[in-house]
Amino acid sequence: MQDESRPFGAGADGILEFAGRIAAVGLSVPPEITAVAKTGAPQLAKLPPARVRQTLEQVILGPSAAQGLQWLHDAGALAVLLPELEATVDFSQEAGRRHKDVWEHTKQVVLQAPAEPLVRWAALLHDVGKVSTRVLLPDGRVTFHRHAEVGARMFGPIGRRLGFDRPERHRIHDLILHHLRANAYEPAWTDAAVRRFDHEMGDLLDALVGLSRADVTSARPGRKQEAARNIEALLQRIMAIRELDARVPPLPPGLGNAIMEAFSLPPSRRVGELRKMCEDAIFEGALVERQASEYYVDYLRKAGIFG
Repeated sequence: MQDESRPFGAGADGILEFAGRIAAVGLSVPPEITAVAKTGAPQLAKLPPARVRQTLEQVILGPSAAQGLQWLHDAGALAVLLPELEATVDFSQEAGRRHKDVWEHTKQVVLQAPAEPLVRWAALLHDVGKVSTRVLLPDGRVTFHRHAEVGARMFGPIGRRLGFDRPERHRIHDLILHHLRANAYEPAWTDAAVRRFDHEMGDLLDALVGLSRADVTSARPGRKQEAARNIEALLQRIMAIRELDARVPPLPPGLGNAIMEAFSLPPSRRVGELRKMCEDAIFEGALVERQASEYYVDYLRKAGIFG
């Protein structure tokens, strides 16, 4: 880094540009320079949302993202731009172990996540819900019950504040909301549960898997390998079930005809709706796939569809 008294341009905009440079090339910043930036940090609140988002995105996509993020904290910029994230600094994930704080974990997750903007944003904010959900148990354990749901709700105002459009906000919200699900997979999951997970994730699946892999930051190699094997096993089951469903659909052929005959219905949209009801019940685990038509007709009767 050049030895200059003012390494960044005048004003708040220059502070953001300097953070981007740090994330791009991994600069080591002298304390006196950070102190200068800190005096101007309050002015960051006046910058246009698009400018703030552009530079923060540059930081989290940089090869030295962790350094750029840390400098934003040290310079007082993070507290102005993302106070929800600033609250995670020195916030312990484990009783008596400050080095496991949420902030340090978050920086590592950002660096490990796929270098796609929306995935990196989800990585940056995936644990902001931990601050308000932490509970210290008598036995020394720490819980963060429903922190994913809380964090997803917190992203709503953050996303609007930073000028994300609605589809982008929905995608980041859903990644934060579901970031624990892939790592929660167990071989005991039924095919219906795996199919439901795949169905619910839709085109979010690849991004979610990338975030889930990045969310494992344990220093124990065995833990990382176990998590990687677990996610790979989930993906293999999803692919196997997709292949099977493509060859042998979950609902039997002729079910539409059986529904029309059983309930005296003509060919109509209503028949399709009832067939879809059976399909949804399979995804939800309420029905077993690939049974005889009578099985699904009986389900509709018991559901009281026709009195």
